[in-house]
Amino acid sequence: MFAIIEQWDMESGCHRDNLKQYVVLVLIKLGVDAFALLLLSRTLCTSLLSMCSLSVVLADMAMAFVTMAVWLQGAERSPLSICYVLAFASATFAAVPLPMVCLGLLDYYLEDTCNHLSKPLRNVILTLLVWAQAGVYAYSSVDGQLMVLNYMTGRKALLCEVQDSTLIAYFALGLFGVVICLMLPFWSMIPQWIKEADRLHEAREKFKNLGRNLKFPSTCCTETTNSEERDLKEAIQPRPPLWISLTLGFSVFWMPYLGVSVSCLFLGFQVPAYITVNLLWLECTNSLLAGVIFWIKSEKLGPYTHLPENMCVWQVYWHLSKGTQQQLLPEAVFNPSPMKGNILIHV
Repeated sequence: MFAIIEQWDMESGCHRDNLKQYVVLVLIKLGVDAFALLLLSRTLCTSLLSMCSLSVVLADMAMAFVTMAVWLQGAERSPLSICYVLAFASATFAAVPLPMVCLGLLDYYLEDTCNHLSKPLRNVILTLLVWAQAGVYAYSSVDGQLMVLNYMTGRKALLCEVQDSTLIAYFALGLFGVVICLMLPFWSMIPQWIKEADRLHEAREKFKNLGRNLKFPSTCCTETTNSEERDLKEAIQPRPPLWISLTLGFSVFWMPYLGVSVSCLFLGFQVPAYITVNLLWLECTNSLLAGVIFWIKSEKLGPYTHLPENMCVWQVYWHLSKGTQQQLLPEAVFNPSPMKGNILIHV
């Protein structure tokens, strides 16, 4: 794909420089990613993909600084051309999604076996390696030369070749199609299941708050817990299979993002990689990988695993499928580690 840097109309003498528009576009992307990072600040350093989210914001800041410097200095005085900046940034961002996905999946799979004290340092090193290989690839493959396009109507344009992220485009399209196909046979039951999931989530939050406020066992609190448990045993019929329930938990958060991405793809809106590689895509991928690993490990560990926290409340949707025979205890109360795998503390 090509980015239009400048345009001329030879007949009217009109000239248009698009550099300012690219600066505004990069600043908007930085603002959106920074806001998303602020919302996700509590999960930073908990997983490799969370560390990658922080690195994307830092890369956005670097790109915004460089593009603003080129704009303020002017194309004639700047040592870097805006074409090279856009081409290098798009090639770099296009090279990071696949390594991030592969390393993120491996990170989640080995979550229960790693040393949690050294994990943040390991995540930092792996993230730096991902960006280093992307930078080397971009440096060796990017030309950054402007091309002149002459129209038949007498107009002329300066073009710069930039890269898009094919992986993200097909990721959004494939995931959107899979979710629709899986949920379509259960379409009539979805509103009821979502309502039940909201009720379970509210009950789970009450248990969490109860656990924080309690210092000593209390008969009153025990009665409250038993009352909540009896309320939660009001089952819905039929309950969704576990894989449908987890798919529902994923789609509640991420179908709007996937829908917008697929719409842009079908409408022919080509978006460069330095825009499409953002925190929304990373967190969507993070939720997908966490959901898959949660589904695999829940066969042995039930709803309580050592997966880092993310946008989707997988434990709630596990109870939506399996029922509430196990209490909706906070994660801190249930310890599924190998040495204490059978210890369940009731308060």
